[in-house]
Amino acid sequence: MTVRPRNKNDESPPHPLPTPGEQRQSGGARLAQVDALRGFALLGILMVNITYMASAYHGLGLEDPGLGGPVSEAVRWLVAVFFEAKFFLLFSFLFGYSFTLQISSAERRGARFTPRFLRRLTGLFVIGVVHAVVLFPGDILTLYAVLGLVLLALRRIRPRTAVRIAVALLAVTAAVYVLLALAVGQAGGGGTIPQSTASAAAQATEALRGGPASVIGAHLRELPDVAFLLLFFQAPSALAAFLLGLAAGHRRALADTDRHQRLLRRLQWVGFTVGLSGGIVYADASLNHPESAYQLFAMGLDVITAPLLAAAYAATVLRLTHGRRGQAVVNALAPAGRMSLTNYLGQSLVCALLFTGFGAALVGRVPPIGVAAIALTLFTAETVASRWWLRHHVYGPLEWLLRAWTTQSIPAWRSQSGTRSPQP
Repeated sequence: MTVRPRNKNDESPPHPLPTPGEQRQSGGARLAQVDALRGFALLGILMVNITYMASAYHGLGLEDPGLGGPVSEAVRWLVAVFFEAKFFLLFSFLFGYSFTLQISSAERRGARFTPRFLRRLTGLFVIGVVHAVVLFPGDILTLYAVLGLVLLALRRIRPRTAVRIAVALLAVTAAVYVLLALAVGQAGGGGTIPQSTASAAAQATEALRGGPASVIGAHLRELPDVAFLLLFFQAPSALAAFLLGLAAGHRRALADTDRHQRLLRRLQWVGFTVGLSGGIVYADASLNHPESAYQLFAMGLDVITAPLLAAAYAATVLRLTHGRRGQAVVNALAPAGRMSLTNYLGQSLVCALLFTGFGAALVGRVPPIGVAAIALTLFTAETVASRWWLRHHVYGPLEWLLRAWTTQSIPAWRSQSGTRSPQP
C-alpha cells in the first residue's frame, strides 16, 4: 500500500469556515485571532501541498531523480516533522468552532440555518471537485463538505460529549493502524517499494509536463488513490477536530483567550514535546521506511500526536496575538485568513502554473529548498494582496461568490469604510 497523506470555510475559506461577517463575538467585535489562526494554517497547508505539486515522487518513499542531496533531505525532514498532517487539523478545528458562530449569526438574523449551511456545503463540494480535477487532486474541500453533514447532524450534542467522541475517534483510528502494523509485521511483508511505483511516478511527471488535457488526465488517474487516503487517513482525524472545535465554540473559548493563558501554555509544553516527538517518528518512517509495518505504526502514532502539535501551534499564535506585538501578528496573518478560499485556490493556481503544463512545467525540476522558498514567497505575496484588497472590498472574490450562493442574495462588494469588517 502506498501511503501518501495529503494536507490541503459558511462563506469563505478553503475549508468550510465562515465568512468574516459571520465570525463575530456576541458583542459584535470581530474575532481577529481566528482570522490570524486561519492565515497561519494557510501557510502550513501551502508548505505541504506545494511539495506534492512540485514532485510526483513525493509521498511514495522515493527520491525524485536529480533532486537528492543533504539539503534536499533536510528540507523534506523539516516539512514532514513540522507540517505534514498537522495543519489540516487546525483548519478542521476552526471549521467546528466557526460552525457555532454561523448558527448564532443565523439566529440573530432570524434566518433558517440548515438550508443556508447545506447550500454552502454544496458550493464547497462543487468548487472542490473542479479544484481536484483541474488544479490539485489533493483537494480536501469535498471531504469537508461531506463531513459537514455529520457536523450538522451532531450540532446539538453537549460539549463534553463532543470531546469524548473526538477522543474515541482518534483512539480507534490509531488502534486500527497499530493492528495493521502488527499484521504486516507478522506476515513478514512490507518495506519494499514495487518497481511499478517508480515507473508510475515517472509517467505522471511526464504527463504533468504536458498540455492541459494531459495534466487533467494525470489528475483524474490519481483521484481514486487520493479519495482512499482522504477517507481512511484524514477523515477520522478531521471529524475529531471538527467536534473539538464544536465544543470550543459552544464554550466561546476564543472570545476571550486572556482567560485561558494557563491552558495555552500547557498546550505548548505538551505539543512541542509529545507532539513533536511523534512528528519525528512519522518523518523517519515516511522518508526512510516506506511501505513497512513501522510506517503504519508511525501513522497510528501520528493520529494521536499530530493534534497535540497542531494545538501547540494554535496556542502559540493566540498568545502572540495578545503579546506586545499582537496587533502586528494580526495585521500580518488575519487578512489572508479572511480571504482563505481565494488564497487557498490561488495557491493551487500559481503552483499549477509553475509546476505543470498549464505554465512553466517545472514539476521534478525544482529542489525542495527552492520549493520551500517559492511557498514562503507566495504566502507573503498573498498576505500583502489580501490586506490591499480588503481595504476596498468587503469580501474576497470567491468569498463573495460563495456567500451569494449561500444566502441567495447579492452581498456588498465595495467597502464603505476602507478597513471596516462586514456586518453579518
